[in-house]
Amino acid sequence: MPESARELPDGSDLGTALGTDFFDLDELLTERERELRDGVRRWCDEEVVARAAEFWEAARFPRELLGAYAATRVAGASIEGYGCAGVSPLAEGMMCAELARGDGSVATLNAVHSGLAMTSVQVLGSEEQRERWLPAMARLELLGAVALTEPTHGSDVVSLETTARRDGDGWVLDGAKRWIGNGSVCDLAVVWARDDDGNVGGFVVEAPQEADGWDAQVIEGKVGNRGVWQAHIRLDGVRVPAGNRLAGARTFEDTNRVLARSRQTVAWEALGHAVAAYEGALTYARRREQFGRPLAHNQLVQDDLARMVTLITSMQLMCTRMSQLEEQGRCTLEHAAMAKLHTTTAAREVVATARDLLGGNGILLDHHVGRHFADLEAVYTYEGSRTVQSLLVGRAVTGVSAFT
Repeated sequence: MPESARELPDGSDLGTALGTDFFDLDELLTERERELRDGVRRWCDEEVVARAAEFWEAARFPRELLGAYAATRVAGASIEGYGCAGVSPLAEGMMCAELARGDGSVATLNAVHSGLAMTSVQVLGSEEQRERWLPAMARLELLGAVALTEPTHGSDVVSLETTARRDGDGWVLDGAKRWIGNGSVCDLAVVWARDDDGNVGGFVVEAPQEADGWDAQVIEGKVGNRGVWQAHIRLDGVRVPAGNRLAGARTFEDTNRVLARSRQTVAWEALGHAVAAYEGALTYARRREQFGRPLAHNQLVQDDLARMVTLITSMQLMCTRMSQLEEQGRCTLEHAAMAKLHTTTAAREVVATARDLLGGNGILLDHHVGRHFADLEAVYTYEGSRTVQSLLVGRAVTGVSAFT
């Protein structure tokens, strides 16, 4: 039968998890943690992967997945109490990697809601503030966002211009924010601004879409992470109660405490994209026949696959150690910076190699690898670009800052 008359695979099997773990790091999880991680994996295999291309092509926010996302308990997974799972940072990292393996947009939604918004409240909020917001965020009754980046301040966000002016029994926020994940659909947003004394604070805006002076416009025309929305936000006299300033947010060093945690999530996320691309390429190489035999029989293909799994293993080992240090209270901003620097750079090579191995099918959404190829470009940049992470590591090893 000629090739044109045969029904060819649509590539749906390329999104199924293979459980890549060359150094058996799975053994470091408890049985409960493994069950939670495997639950995220199953959900991604059964529900997320099947619909990811649909959300990606339509640039549509996957609101109907939020209930099932909450049920995985990955939101705030390492937070003790407040309705959160209370697992180790390592287990949380592996869960986040599984989300990215399934879909970058869902993983980014989690990175914003859990890695940034819930972390801001948990790390910098008072006990009353944690009790007020975290349980509802864990249940996804409140979807969170963090508004830090500004139109003219990305890498130098320490120069933020958004202001918080004290007025009676509250604060008044004015300014602009850009690239704010979930910003147009969130139920709670932590807005970073400078107060009357020039100090940096995190101000929680509840029900922002209904707040006077809050205008959030979805940024359109993205070529990656199309299933999650980022917003350009104008704040024109947005009022928040005095009790909505995070109690522990007084300086940019406090902001960095959140960023150190959220960059750990992003490092795991990059790993998840790499695993997805590698596993898709491996499945494809085993079944795709050219010149009378599967691609996996060719030396050059095996060399590519060996290089990919070696890079992935190095990423897994670094992320694992980073999460162990976090559990011990010893993970620094520089540790997280090095992890994001390495994982995003290595993942870029992995997804590019996988996309090439798939040939023309590598740019088809129903073969999944092309979606990860595009989405990783966003991960490579957000939460601090490669050069920013490199300068943080450079400062740590030289003792000299090259930022100014």
